[in-house]
Formats: sequence, C-alpha cells, structure tokens
Amino acid sequence: MAQRNGPRLVIPIDLKKKPHEQALPLHNRWHPEIPPVAEVRTGEFFRVEMVDFSGGGITREYTIDDIKHANMSIVHYLSGPIRVLDTDGIPAKPGDLLAVEICNLGPLPGDEWGFTATFDRENGGGFLTDHFPSATKAIWYFEGIYAYSPQIPGVRFPGLTHPGIVGTAPSKELLKIWNDREREVEENGLQTLKLCEVLHSRPLANLPSTKGCVLGKIQGDTPEWERIAREAARTIPGRENGGNCDIKNLSRGSKVYLPVFVEGANLSTGDMHFSQGDGEVSFCGAIEMSGFLELKCEIIRGGMKEYLTPMGPTLLHVNPIFEIGPVEPRFSEWLVFEGISVDESGRQHYLDASVAYKRAVLNAIDYLSKFGYSKEQMYLLLSCCPCEGRISGIVDSPNAVATLAIPTSIFDQDIRPKNKIPVGPRLVRKPDVLKCTYDGNLPITKNLSATM
Repeated sequence: MAQRNGPRLVIPIDLKKKPHEQALPLHNRWHPEIPPVAEVRTGEFFRVEMVDFSGGGITREYTIDDIKHANMSIVHYLSGPIRVLDTDGIPAKPGDLLAVEICNLGPLPGDEWGFTATFDRENGGGFLTDHFPSATKAIWYFEGIYAYSPQIPGVRFPGLTHPGIVGTAPSKELLKIWNDREREVEENGLQTLKLCEVLHSRPLANLPSTKGCVLGKIQGDTPEWERIAREAARTIPGRENGGNCDIKNLSRGSKVYLPVFVEGANLSTGDMHFSQGDGEVSFCGAIEMSGFLELKCEIIRGGMKEYLTPMGPTLLHVNPIFEIGPVEPRFSEWLVFEGISVDESGRQHYLDASVAYKRAVLNAIDYLSKFGYSKEQMYLLLSCCPCEGRISGIVDSPNAVATLAIPTSIFDQDIRPKNKIPVGPRLVRKPDVLKCTYDGNLPITKNLSATM
C-alpha cells in the first residue's frame, strides 16, 4: 500500500517576521471582498499556520508594558481566507454548510510558550474590570501537553488546545445586519444593558474602524481599501459565521459546521489557545500562542436550509453546529462554586446568567486566594485552566444559578475545605503576576517577577 503524504502547507508563518511581512498576507477584519490567499479541495489534508492574536505584540519578556499599551485595534490577526472547492472544482456556494474537521493542532515548533493577561480598564478591561482594573500578565511554558507558569507557582495542568476563531466570510447583507445591530447596541446600550453599570469602561460594541485595519491582499492608501475598512466587521465577538466563539472543546477530532455566505466560503482561522477556561473571563484570558491547524473540509450542499434553524427573519440569522472531538484531559475530582443573579451590591437581577456567572467566578477567586495566592493570580488562572462553567438553573425566578467547577488536581496542595483550621500564616506563593498598580490616576508599572 502506498504511503500517505502529510498535510499540504497552504499558509506558512515565519516567526522571525512581523505580520505584514508574511509570505501570504494576514487580515484582522471580516468582509466578503477580502480575497482568498489559498485554495483547497474537499477531502484534502492541509495545514494552516498562524501568529498569536497580537501578531507578536505581546512578548515572553517579564514586562507588563506590552499588555498595558496593547494595540486593541489590530485584534485578531487571522490566517486566510481559504477558498474551498469540491473534488470537481466547484466552489462552496451560499446556503451550503462547510464541515471543517480538526485533525491535529499545536504550538508552532520552536515557539512553545504562551501568555494570559488582563487588559487595562482604559484599554478594553475584562469580565471583572470593576474588581481588576489594572493590566496583568503571566507567561506559560509548555512541556508536551502540560503548561506551567513562573508567575502562578504550584499549578500545572494539561491543555485542551484549540483555535479561538474559525469562521467563514459574511455576505454583504449579513455584514450590514452585524453593523446595524451592533451600532444600535452602542448607541442605546447604556439604557438597556444591566452589566453596563459595573462595566461602564468597556466598549458595548466594537464597530468598524480604519485604525489598525489589515485587509490581506487589499493594500492601504486606496479608495477601495478605505471603503472596505469602514465596512469590515471587527473579529472580537462570535457571530453567525462562527468567528471568535472561544469554545475550548474544539480540539483534536472536532468538527465545525459553518454556514457558507459567499462563493468559496472563504475560511479563516486564528487566535490559537493552548488552554482556556469556560468564559475566558479575563478577556485576554486563554493561554494565547502561535500555532498550527491540520484540517480537512467537506461541503454539504444546501446544508444551511436543511440543518440550521434561523433565529431571525432570514436564513442569514443562523448559528454554526460544533461536534466535540474524542481527545481531552480527564479529571475525576472538582471543587464547584455557585453564583446567583444577585450582584456585589446586593441588587437582585432577574434570571441574569451573566451576573450569576460573575458571582461564581468571584466566589472562586476569593476562596482560592486563601491558599497563598493573590486574587490577580487566581483571576488569570480561572481564565486559562480547564475549568467548567455551567448555567445550572435558569427557570426558578428570580435567581439564575451558574456554577464554576475547578479540577483540584491542577494544584500541588489540597484546596478542599477542612475541619482543621491552619495555624499561622498561609503559605505565600511568590512571585506574583506581572502587573500595573495605580497611585490615584497615575499608572505605575511593576514587574514583580523580573527578579526570579
């Protein structure tokens, strides 16, 4: 029997070069007119490489300056678009489903490290910005399937590696729907969104912007580039095309069924994560890294109408389907924290799962900080370790109930409650995460791990 060849490399990445210097141009917006940079056929086994979401802007140096001054306008650098044809050379058509199988994935060889961080309150913040307003950062190193961080000592866990972003290009009609509804959120959101009272410094939506815009083969300083940049959607939220869904279980063996809105599907991917907790609560919260995917695609003709249920007035209003793969870390013991939809001030929110999950995360952070950790360390950990978030109750008025389950084996100490009260001070785990602190309105940078 003839030996099967390995995957064909369709998008290479040179880690010695900046994003704009790559052989095939990257992009960081969604738009139907961004041209494909590669082409594959159904059944073909191919490889896509990608930079981390920041394009190398966040470094492995023990400094907080790169996070403090992170350029949020460039999020996220994506590899693609990739045009998908069937075996007869006929491209995927609007209304089809594109089945994308993840055969293999991992960090790029020679770049086996990643980072977890929180952005500054004035620069995007995070889920708990009102509690953690300052930029923080932890560096992670990989030992095969395991990750450890000098900034969060006493913790080691296997990663469930996955791409944060896998998506197809929107049609012009769908792009208009996105921009119209997200603009309405930004204009009217303060009157309607409950969480805005405590997350008031975070943007309610990330509307199209020419600042930091990268459009692949479409070069800047032309009328065409200017028009498309003003229309192109940011990659920050997940939408009908898949995109930035941040589903940690989409690892080896998973399959993603994506709606096709333009001819050829124009598949793009990026935002590789070595590991992530459900919710990615610190926003820059997975273990972010460069990486590769080895993929196979299949076109299901007419699959959108056949298999997807519209959530709005047209077939454009659909959501992808995801098939979880057979490979993931196994844990047998968990410590579970509950939260209800009552905020920190004691105010009742009606069946608000976001408030309930926020409370579950805060309860877990407060508890784990009793074991010698800073709260910043535990905030970053719960964003990137393989913890499980659940909406546990959504029917019993007025309280939604959310839970956060943490595998106990990731710690080198027993974190369960005990009858015996410890005598003397808890073991202090140092050094701390890299972080910025504040003296009034003046930011002060402290590299607390630089002396390790």
